[in-house]
Amino acid sequence: MTYSINLFKLLFAVDDHIFRIGKAELIRTPWKVILLLMLFSTLIYSGMGLLGIGSSSISSGAALLTASEYEMQKLWFVFGRMIYSFLFVLFILFVPSLIFYWVTKIQFKKLLLMQLVVLFVLLVERVLWIPLVVYFGLDWYVSPLSFGIIASYFTDIPFLIYLFGTISIFQLWVVGFQIKFISKLSATQKGWVWATVILFNLTVWILSAVVAFTDTLIINRWFNL
Repeated sequence: MTYSINLFKLLFAVDDHIFRIGKAELIRTPWKVILLLMLFSTLIYSGMGLLGIGSSSISSGAALLTASEYEMQKLWFVFGRMIYSFLFVLFILFVPSLIFYWVTKIQFKKLLLMQLVVLFVLLVERVLWIPLVVYFGLDWYVSPLSFGIIASYFTDIPFLIYLFGTISIFQLWVVGFQIKFISKLSATQKGWVWATVILFNLTVWILSAVVAFTDTLIINRWFNL
């Protein structure tokens, strides 16, 4: 049996397609889907750069720059967002797939299909956040889609707000989807599957919070502001 991914059918008929993937003897490498999602990611992050989302540190130093210098730095910022989008896609697709393959011995291509769904969901989350920041000025860590806004009522510690801000309803769905997918395709004990998936995602959330916590300093040093 050969399986070719249909992203939307896999997303909305999860159990049926996980069963088909598990029975498939041959998985076709989904290069077209990978390239389309990579293009989608690039459009999202470059569009965010053009809208100035995340460029507050650059804007705050605009008074110290000439008009041409300021426009050049905005161009470099957009270019940086495009590079980030490319690295983001590579990380989401291949790093978890390699780690889960090492733990469960599920065929790598099958895990890659799982991560294609994860990538698509995370990109949809990013698209939904854009109007929240453009029209309401809500940073990602206090988005109503995440738990950061709840954390901000209980603590003033920025790192904790960032940490809970990285955890959203989309992220929780991803964790549940990964656990279901791996549990159905692997003979690994469910306890190990749960521990591996949760520990991996928790590590990513913590690293994301650390990066967000130091982001202003990094941008300031990059642009010498």
